[in-house]
Amino acid sequence: MDDAVVLKLVASESEAEIVCGLLRSAGIECGYRDTEAIDSPLEDFMGAGPREIFVHASDLEAAQALLGEGGR
Repeated sequence: MDDAVVLKLVASESEAEIVCGLLRSAGIECGYRDTEAIDSPLEDFMGAGPREIFVHASDLEAAQALLGEGGR
């Protein structure tokens, strides 16, 4: 996504999957990635820690409304 903006930060990959599933069911393309905030001795062995969820800039308001974020 060339025009990706961060929608929100979530605590885990599982939560990121749930949020992206909800967004995708509403027709909003999204993705997630690790953040630099991971600080775990297991980080090299498993996907642990927070994830940034991102969407197209043009979908940001719709995604915030869907999640009840209302703005940042």
